[in-house]
Amino acid sequence: MQKTIYITILLFLTSFGVFSQISNSNKGTIKGSVKGKENSTPISNVEISTSSGSYTVTNTLGEFGILVTLGDDIVFRSDEIETVYYTVRSFEDVDVLVEGYVKEINNSSISKKYERKKNIHRVLLDSAVKYKKTDIAKSIEFITQSIASLGKRGNKKELAESLAYLGQVYVEHRQYDLAISSYKDALNAYESNSVSLLLGKALVLNSDFTEAIEVLNPLLKIRKLVPYQRVVLYETIGDSNKGLGNINEAVSYYEEGLVIAKKNQISPKLADLNSKIADAFNSENKLIEAEGFYNNSLELSKSQAPQRSIQEQDKVADFYSKNNQYEEEISLRKQSLGELNSLSSKIKGVGENVKDSISSQRINYKIAKAYIAQEKLEEAIPYLQRSIIEADGDDDLVVQKDATRKLSEVYKSKGDFNKALETYQEYVKVVDTLYIRKEQEISRAARFNRDLASKQSRISGLEKDRELSQSKYDLAYTEQQLYQLNNKRQKWVIYSLIIGLVLTGLAAFFFYRSNQQQKFANNLLALKSLRTQMNPHFIFNALNSVNNFISKNDERSANRYLSDFSTLMRAVLENSDEDFIPLSKELELLELYVKLEHSRFPDKFDYSITIDENIEVHSFQIPPMLLQPYIENAIWHGLRYKEEKGFLKIEVNAIKNETLKIVISDNGIGRKKSAELKTQNQKKQKSKGMGNIKKRIAILNEMHKDKVDVYISDLENTGLGTKVQFTLKKE
Repeated sequence: MQKTIYITILLFLTSFGVFSQISNSNKGTIKGSVKGKENSTPISNVEISTSSGSYTVTNTLGEFGILVTLGDDIVFRSDEIETVYYTVRSFEDVDVLVEGYVKEINNSSISKKYERKKNIHRVLLDSAVKYKKTDIAKSIEFITQSIASLGKRGNKKELAESLAYLGQVYVEHRQYDLAISSYKDALNAYESNSVSLLLGKALVLNSDFTEAIEVLNPLLKIRKLVPYQRVVLYETIGDSNKGLGNINEAVSYYEEGLVIAKKNQISPKLADLNSKIADAFNSENKLIEAEGFYNNSLELSKSQAPQRSIQEQDKVADFYSKNNQYEEEISLRKQSLGELNSLSSKIKGVGENVKDSISSQRINYKIAKAYIAQEKLEEAIPYLQRSIIEADGDDDLVVQKDATRKLSEVYKSKGDFNKALETYQEYVKVVDTLYIRKEQEISRAARFNRDLASKQSRISGLEKDRELSQSKYDLAYTEQQLYQLNNKRQKWVIYSLIIGLVLTGLAAFFFYRSNQQQKFANNLLALKSLRTQMNPHFIFNALNSVNNFISKNDERSANRYLSDFSTLMRAVLENSDEDFIPLSKELELLELYVKLEHSRFPDKFDYSITIDENIEVHSFQIPPMLLQPYIENAIWHGLRYKEEKGFLKIEVNAIKNETLKIVISDNGIGRKKSAELKTQNQKKQKSKGMGNIKKRIAILNEMHKDKVDVYISDLENTGLGTKVQFTLKKE
């Protein structure tokens, strides 16, 4: 049912002073909510993004707050409502009211209990977000509680949400391996484009560039990505290609993202992408092109937050330093220093864990190095002294150490050996202090890693408990159904006996019906048992192929084979409980299986799969894993022992509108010669796969009136080759 959207604007201005402050700025925060119109039901987890790059989601109460620029377009997106677009004209609060959004009210105790758990889950995730940057242990603990609150049979979408939040926490604290694992677990629980993007970025941060491209490439075909997500997609693929050394491809993807960012006025990404294009050109020593894009990024970053502008100035100054453009470097760093000093209260406290953080002492040190490179030692000394004093005040021992040593070297170069010695002694003291500090940090890191491992183990345990509980539930549910079926059958027998005392003929009818039901149930159980035997048999044979590659130390082939094999096994296991599956799906599995066997014996046979174009294969049903044992026999017992290269042919042709013929033929050594090659032990044993197939066909034909027929013959009169013909009826 389509829901109508209403947007109401609520003005909350507490004083004229507030109004004056907001109206004089292009940027501000908009707050609001997303609720049902009729009963004000909060709608949580609605994704909200702006054309300038901000992103958030509504909390449990349906509320949100997001940083915007006047003129931005805001997009409200969720599976539960129509996508809503809103253009920012002022910083008034926005309420999105969804007409027709009424949650199903179920008064059962189970439903109420589930709703309580769902609300608790959202509150815990909101708490985890609050502590994401400041306290990783507390944030992970809230996420762990959110997973535990779902129960052992929790909703998979909510489980995926918790795991995705966990990945973001790990990324925030540079635990990229753990982040990747969490994102993959989230995608296994519930597919999501946004989580795939997060996984791709984490893989890039972990230098897994090839895997990042494999994860992100499928997203290029998805049309429903919002512009900001598409820009991030192109940017991340560009980062991956740059990491692999494919600079031209990286620049191409950056430029694609730049086009979308310009079109949608996503200003933060304009600066980022220009800067990354410059980095790419710089890596190939295309200095003129690099400098042009660096100038663009410098200009664009001025409209961003001051910290972003200073970061870009620092990067461009490093570029000038690398290319011996010291005057330009010094000028730009002095500009950064002035801007940084005006924002010192905001910048301080970024933390020691932030790699290459920009600070006043670091900029002073780099200015001094630029002067030293020009042998302007007198100009360098004041900057080194300021760097040492500021580093000491901020307890930045790394910069203090480097600046003190550099100052000692400058004094030595000037011939002032007393000051050089005095400064060097200060340097030694700082090094000793830094050494002690590093030992303490290593000790803290070890404790932190132990705590992290403990929390991760708890989360993994919760997930395993949930999976085990789900399996037990499914088993108990199946047993309950069988129990109910048996109870029903017993009641029918009792009723038939009672009625038989009065009407013998009616009693006989019910007895006959009960007998048929019993036979049908027994057939179902027999089929299930045979299918259960087929899967281990097939897995055992297929794993022999993997073992062969491993024994040859062919790691690449083994990895490729395992990848295709896992795809095949997933499909086989998904179909293992079905009596019949579409023929099209069975043919897809066969094609993958033959491909796997061909990759192992490429010099033994070629193959072809021919399907009559006039046949609607999806309209025919076939028992799963029915054809595979015959193909396996053709390869392993016919083609494998042939001296020259053989050929395996699979053909699907129509006999009538309602009947088709499937022929599996090989020009191998034939059944007779294959039997002669068997060992005495093999001759005593019967093929379990072929035996199961015959039993399955017999039972299925009994239940479904001769649906499948199989005939095996020699391909040639000489006894060479084998031909297996299946006749399959639609009904």
